[in-house]
Parts: sequence; C-alpha cells; structure tokens
Amino acid sequence: MEKFPTPARNPVALSHASPFSTAVGRSDCETLAMVHRAIERHDVLLAFQPIFPAANLERPAVHEGLIRVLDDMGRVVPSHDFIGAIETNELGRKLDCLALELGLKALAETPGLRLSLNMSARSIGWPEWTRILNRGLARDETAGERLILEITEASAMTMPELVSVFMSEMHLKGISFAIDDFGAGYTSFRYLRELHFDILKMSGEFVSGIAHNPDNQVLTKALFSIAEHFEMFTVAEGVETAEDASWLAQAGVHCMQGYYFGAPTTMPPWNATGDGAVDPGHPRSAPRASS
Repeated sequence: MEKFPTPARNPVALSHASPFSTAVGRSDCETLAMVHRAIERHDVLLAFQPIFPAANLERPAVHEGLIRVLDDMGRVVPSHDFIGAIETNELGRKLDCLALELGLKALAETPGLRLSLNMSARSIGWPEWTRILNRGLARDETAGERLILEITEASAMTMPELVSVFMSEMHLKGISFAIDDFGAGYTSFRYLRELHFDILKMSGEFVSGIAHNPDNQVLTKALFSIAEHFEMFTVAEGVETAEDASWLAQAGVHCMQGYYFGAPTTMPPWNATGDGAVDPGHPRSAPRASS
C-alpha cells in the first residue's frame, strides 16, 4: 500500500499553512493536553446558574450545574475552547462522570435543591457514568426527583433509540429530562414526540434581543406552541436584558435563565453569605439573585 507523507513532512501542505493557522493548531493541541491533565487529576468544579420562574422572580426554581475545568494554574478554561473536541471521545465521558458526581454530591448535601446537569447521549452506555448515577440515586431516595438531565438536541438525535429507553427507565426513578439548545439544530419532530422530554430549553440565539426582533418573536412563539403540544415545560436561555425578559414572560415562557438573572457562580449560592464568586470563565459580571 502506498504511504502518503504526513502533513508535517508534506512540502505542499507546509507551503499553504499560514503562521497563524499553525499557531492556532498548536494552541488547540496544548489546550486539549491541559484539559486531559485536569480531568485525570479531577481538577474540575461546578458553576451554578439560577433558573427563575417567569411568574415569580423572587426565588430560583432550579440551578444549572455547569462543569468547569481548571488549567495548571488553577484558572477556568472556557468550555468552548475544548468541549467540541472531546464530545465524542473518552475525555467527554470522563468529564460527564465528574459533572454527575459533583451534582449528586450537591444534591445529597443540600435537601430541597433542584439541580440540572448537562450530559451527552454518548454517556448513557458508559459503565462508570451509569454506576455513579445508580450509586447517587441509591444513597439519596429524593435525588431522582430533584435531578434534571439536559441533553442537547444534536446529541439526542445521534442515538434516539438508546436515549428513549434510558429516559423511560429514569422517569420511573423520578428524573426529569430537558432538551437543551432546542432550535439550534435540525430536530426530527418524530423523535421529539417519541423521546418524551419534560423540558424544552430554547436556544439563546433566539432569545438575545428578542424584544426588538419580529422574526425571532415569531419563531419563539412557534417553539412555545410545539412545547405546549408535547406537554413540555419551557425555559428561555441566554436572557440578558429586562426588555427581553418582559417579552418572554408575556409570551408565556415558564422559566428564564441568563446573565440578567444571575451569572454562574463557583460558590454555591445557597451556601454563600455574600454574593458568591462570579464564574471567572465569563468576561463580565452580572447581578445575582440569592436563593
């Protein structure tokens, strides 16, 4: 079999590689290596962001636990720098395991807390992830009723049959499921009907500036109608202004989440004596509501 030269030794490839693209590629590799080291030493934590009922903004109904990875200096690595690269491999499964373990620990330590955690559909068949989930549910009989698992629209559609069976089994244990970033992909409504999600989290790309965007208003109302038809609770993500929050509330959304209501905080808000520590992974701060 003919052996082709690797890109590093291919003079044609080298002649077309710009210094910028080479530097970006090297930086990506270094970031992934650092993420690998952090995951192996369990150097991760959850940042918590509140989700408020549109009808009552006094107290959050749920907190979303967002996994954060720390670099070798203890700084938060922005998830968008690596999450796409590890989503389909073993690192992604290990990160899901750590997030679930931290989330179940928070539920066990805080009676009454309702927590939402992100996961990939690919983790459903991962033995360690399943073991952590079953152990957490066995340790605290109320954990299932207080746990929401978020699966992105794109992830769920990669293996709908497996997701469907898993959701049916976990519903019996009280766990709720949210389809995350709804509207950002190409949903098959047949799968949406068959998967029986409890919560529809609308993609922030429809929410930003919605008070002044007639096109997104029409699309959002259509998504709300779909959720109502399938008897799903609705959450608008990425709410950042009072005007957008007001429009969404009047349009009938059930809950809202975003920097207008609270930035993710690495200090659990229910334990904080002050405002908590704003997640350093985001470049700006925002007012945080206490729970």
